[in-house]
Amino acid sequence: MEVPLRAALLDWLSTDAGLAADLNAVVEEAPARTSPPWLAVAASAATDWGCKTAPGQEVRVALELHCRGDRPDAAGDLVARIMARVESLPRAQTGFAVVIKRFLRSRAEQRGESSRAILIEYAFRLLADQ
Repeated sequence: MEVPLRAALLDWLSTDAGLAADLNAVVEEAPARTSPPWLAVAASAATDWGCKTAPGQEVRVALELHCRGDRPDAAGDLVARIMARVESLPRAQTGFAVVIKRFLRSRAEQRGESSRAILIEYAFRLLADQ
């Protein structure tokens, strides 16, 4: 369920008109030739979260936003909109259901003169469709 969740999340994020207008790319892994701002699934990992009646997984996903800005709050609004979109991911997906979405942590760092990287991590608990 990890790979289908990654695909569903990328599709959900890239089809938001507001985010699409503000991001140059929403992709899996870092794009080779895209200028910031862009958003990528940096990593994911899955563990068992099944029950007696249905297989399931807990999938942790790290999203990484690369942007420009000298101020610490340079991408604050964009991060808030990304998080709101992740948290509105529909429960029903192809092949599985999202039972729980949980924000884990975020980390921001300055890279170079005006480059910033913001990592946003979530845990999703999923059950397979029966």
